[in-house]
Amino acid sequence: MSKCYFCRKGIQPDYKNVKELKRFIHQDGRIKSARQTKLCNEHQRKVSTAIKNARILALL
Repeated sequence: MSKCYFCRKGIQPDYKNVKELKRFIHQDGRIKSARQTKLCNEHQRKVSTAIKNARILALL
């Protein structure tokens, strides 16, 4: 079984890294599902929280 994107890179999702977060949202702004992103449960939760924080700060 292959590891998720963040497990392979050894990093954590960050709301300030907008370029990285954009790959996990649809063109219409919705967050992609874990099935589409191929992230593990832990990182999918952290990505969704980071995206929501970036939206609040108007980064996304």
